[in-house]
Amino acid sequence: MENIKQSIEEMKRHPYIVVGGILVVLALLLALLAPLITKFDPLEIDAKNRLLSPSLIHPMGTDEFGRDVMSRVLYGARISLQVGISVVLLTTVIGSIVGVIAGYYPKADNLIMRILDGFMVFPGIIIAICLAAIWGAGKLNIILALSFAYFPPMARIVRSCVITVKEWECVESAKAVGAKNTYIILKYILSNSLSPIIVQATFSFAVAILDEAALSFLGVGIAPPNPSWGGMITEARSFMAVAPWTMIFPGIAIVLTVLGLNLLGDGLRDLLDPRLQEEC
Repeated sequence: MENIKQSIEEMKRHPYIVVGGILVVLALLLALLAPLITKFDPLEIDAKNRLLSPSLIHPMGTDEFGRDVMSRVLYGARISLQVGISVVLLTTVIGSIVGVIAGYYPKADNLIMRILDGFMVFPGIIIAICLAAIWGAGKLNIILALSFAYFPPMARIVRSCVITVKEWECVESAKAVGAKNTYIILKYILSNSLSPIIVQATFSFAVAILDEAALSFLGVGIAPPNPSWGGMITEARSFMAVAPWTMIFPGIAIVLTVLGLNLLGDGLRDLLDPRLQEEC
């Protein structure tokens, strides 16, 4: 009973984590359980049932090709979440490596940071659009384009953490006893930089989902007929007046998922406190 009370009190202190976590978990569950939730194939064309309004058979209606909107939203969640998770992993790995090198080795710092500053002059979405247009549409190309566009902020955050942590006494002591740089980086530097990395990764997840939808909306994202939230909105523009549900439901899916990730990121920032601890 006491543990339950403590859990409730903890939840009250961090409501953003609770609400954001619920929305994110719900999106994950809907994506994973899509085959069990809907019986319709998201790619199946049914010309006889074009632009049907929401009903018991089609809870979110059908689109201009008679495809079930609900099935496309659910399967589209799989693509969006796959892109988001992949981008987060790549940006975290690349950004951490670049940030550690820049922060730990002063000779490399100036060159690396000037290159990153050059990238950050342009909005990330502009870089992603240019790369996606060059490389072509497709899930892999979108993941690479977004990762390349958004790893500089992660690298800057890791660099600032490294510069702070490497001045701590425990790090100086490790150097004094002859510890190797690799050991120091893994044992002290990265382990004490996890809080800001986790928070930034959460926000990167939200940005990746939003920008994947934007790229698909612009026609340089996930190639049709594969379901994509941004692609669904693009296809629904011509039918917005007669079948608004074809645009509303994928739009709601984007809003709720990104909102959940942003709330989760805000909550984690408050819980973990991105300011580095004073002790190792």
